[in-house]
Amino acid sequence: MLTHLISGVLAGWSLIIAIGPQNALVLRQGIRREHLGAVLRICIVSDILLIGAGTVGIGAIVLVAPWALEVLRWLGVGYLLWFAWGSLRSARRASGLEADSAQRSLGAVVTTTLALTFLNPGVYLDTVVMLGNLANQQGPGGVLPFSVGAMLGSLIWFLAIGHGARALSGHLAKPRVWQVLDVLIAVVLIILAVRLALG
Repeated sequence: MLTHLISGVLAGWSLIIAIGPQNALVLRQGIRREHLGAVLRICIVSDILLIGAGTVGIGAIVLVAPWALEVLRWLGVGYLLWFAWGSLRSARRASGLEADSAQRSLGAVVTTTLALTFLNPGVYLDTVVMLGNLANQQGPGGVLPFSVGAMLGSLIWFLAIGHGARALSGHLAKPRVWQVLDVLIAVVLIILAVRLALG
């Protein structure tokens, strides 16, 4: 049972520890010290629900309906580019962390988090299909611990990067550092949008 649990944690980390729109947002909100708790709750609960859905076989529906992934793909491209544009505009202002931190409401941050989570087809392919299939290959008695391990991996990862970024926010409060960070986030999001558009 412990072996399956650890395998689930490692499998979850192998898919989640990559520079993606969700991770970029968690880092950004952690550094901004802005609605981080809400962002972390959405990311963690979403991953738990998606991993659970994959474990019970819903991943097959995703594979049977490629048109749904295609719609999500183009919505995701549009949203990633919009989010990147917002980061570039913020970088152009070159304001420090304290000056910039009050600009986004909780509703706007929640909407962005939900969009970057559920408009990304990669989330369904990795979390629902891939982890779901891996969980169901564990054999009797291994499915549940593997799934719980993958969920635990997601929980640990998001808490670590969110609170780690928050702990570093004091060192990143200078306008120039914040400007560079916004540009880097925008570049990452544009690259992800192009990759998503090219399939």
